[in-house]
This record gives sequence, C-alpha cells and structure tokens, in this order.
Amino acid sequence: MPKSILLLSMRLLLAAGTVAAAIATGPAGAEPREMKMTEHATTDAVTDTGASGDSAGDILTFANEVFDADDKNKIGSDQGICFRTVVGKAWECFWTLNLDDGQITVEGPFNDTGDSVLAVTGGTGAYAGAQGEMALSAIGTDGKAYTFIYKLK
Repeated sequence: MPKSILLLSMRLLLAAGTVAAAIATGPAGAEPREMKMTEHATTDAVTDTGASGDSAGDILTFANEVFDADDKNKIGSDQGICFRTVVGKAWECFWTLNLDDGQITVEGPFNDTGDSVLAVTGGTGAYAGAQGEMALSAIGTDGKAYTFIYKLK
C-alpha cells in the first residue's frame, strides 16, 4: 500500500474515533438542566409484610402532589413504591414524577435520615431519554415535605 494511502486511512480512522467520542459524551461543556421542586408527602403508607413493625421487605407506597421551588404552585404529582432494605436506615425506591410536559423516572435509595441521591432512569415527552440524578432532602423533621432537585443531562 502506498504511504499516502496509509496516512490517509490513519487520518480517517482518527477522525472517526474523535467524532464517535464526541457523540458518546454529548456537547462539550453542556450544563445539566436543574429543576427544583417541593413534594408534599400526604399519602405515604407503609404495608408491614414480614415481622411485626419495621422489617426488611416492608413496602412504602405514595402518590403525592408536587409544587414549584417556592412551594406555592402545584406543578405535578409523583407516585411510587419503596421496599425496606435496611431496617431503620434505608428504602430502595422507584417512582415517576408527572409534569404537564412529560414524566421523569428515578430509582435509588431513600435514607431515613440525611439526604438521598437517586438516579434518573428515563422520561417521556420533554424529558424523553432523560439521564442524571435527583437529590432529595427532607424539609423539617416530620416527613411531610421534601425538596427534590433534578439535574438532567
């Protein structure tokens, strides 16, 4: 093979690799889209499935209203299920946030105390193909409201 064809082939392979890497990582320097909201935890219900009281395998279900960051205007709702994994410490949860322009799904740990971070696993509508994370923080100590901060890529 002549040297010029070999060099051209190597340049094309290098260029193709660069394009593939750019596609895989997305736009350079793209900032995550951040959405902050407040959930009112008014319907949370625990079903005791095993030993009496708090035990592994218990189920937490909910379908709650979600408000804007200022906690003034209802912007949607959520619904989901959690399974008790570590007694007195953590649940493993799956839920869907329903907004006017689509849905966002999350999965991950919900800690009894302290903040939690869950993975964004997908979405529909304006959020189709959503990825990222959702940080969850309790507002107060009574378990009646939570701050959600979605960071979508």
